[in-house]
Amino acid sequence: MKAWLFQDPRQKQKLGDDAPWSVGWIDPEGKRKSKSLGAKSRAQKFARKIEGQLAAGTYESTSRKAWADFRKEFFDRGLPGRSSATRGAYTQALDHFQRLVSPARVDSISARTLDEFVAKRSAEFAKRSKNAAKDTPLVAAATVNKELRHVRAAIRKAAKWGYCSRTVCFEFLREPGKIPTYATPEHFESMYANANAAARPDGGHYTAADWWQALLVLAMMTGWRIGSLLSLRWDDVNLESGFALSRAADNKGKRDNRIPLHPLAVEHLRKIKGFGPLVFPWNYSRRTLYAEFAEIQKAAKVRREDGRAYGFHDFRRGFATMNASRLTAAALQSQMQHKSYTTTLKYINLAPQHEATVAALFVPKVGTAS
Repeated sequence: MKAWLFQDPRQKQKLGDDAPWSVGWIDPEGKRKSKSLGAKSRAQKFARKIEGQLAAGTYESTSRKAWADFRKEFFDRGLPGRSSATRGAYTQALDHFQRLVSPARVDSISARTLDEFVAKRSAEFAKRSKNAAKDTPLVAAATVNKELRHVRAAIRKAAKWGYCSRTVCFEFLREPGKIPTYATPEHFESMYANANAAARPDGGHYTAADWWQALLVLAMMTGWRIGSLLSLRWDDVNLESGFALSRAADNKGKRDNRIPLHPLAVEHLRKIKGFGPLVFPWNYSRRTLYAEFAEIQKAAKVRREDGRAYGFHDFRRGFATMNASRLTAAALQSQMQHKSYTTTLKYINLAPQHEATVAALFVPKVGTAS
């Protein structure tokens, strides 16, 4: 694509050969652009720069798009097919970004702006929950990085649309390596035995305990996220062949995944088989789901190692931990629907494997342990 030099006819008539030189070009969106440079040598240099950018696909727009306008456009056009949870995560991240650095225009966002956001957000106190310690901690590095990834996605979309430079640098915080918490077999069995502590749901032909026991078994034996389990439909379950299909629209991996079901899982699903479309219908708020789960844990008298209540993701980590030595890396990654096995590794608590390793170690015949 070519850029051209020209002089404004009115300026040429008024100033003659001393009229300033301008450069004209067509941007990637097909819009006609121009810029006045003054001296012809400067115009020629700028024209070569523009031609190079257009040829290499690195064209930098001169747009002065307001941040507020871009944000609205990003949610209207930039997140097609995204779930309400994903859109909510973007809303939260961009809310914090806007509150802390107050960007006026998209093209004004620089590496310095991003560093300012990270510094300010890291210095804020995290929102306390009922199970939090008395001393309110600062926002975790993982939380800041999660929000920064959403900001990065928005900025990259802005660059793709020609609203800013493509060279904004993102630097993430270093996250401390934590040992993954997981639902231990003993605690799982205790929660299973005390599922009758839940009062909901009322399925009519099955009890709340039947519903919860089926959910707990599926969670522990498939490693599925709670959202995928609650979205599972009877049309995608074959109890005779023993498999379930997780639809791309209902899982975070955004791809269909056919999972074999253990006979124990099939046995529990038969108990709650109904005529409704969903395997695990929940006609209450999501908050009520967690409240009922808390009642089960209270009756079972179980807590995580860190003293907090179990979450549904602890069953997912429990699945990864208890099957890490039983399944191949590829099979475990497929079951958990991760794009990379590196992500799967973050879910595995290696304590059980370490215990087996210690038991298998060579012990020299010295001291009292020999």
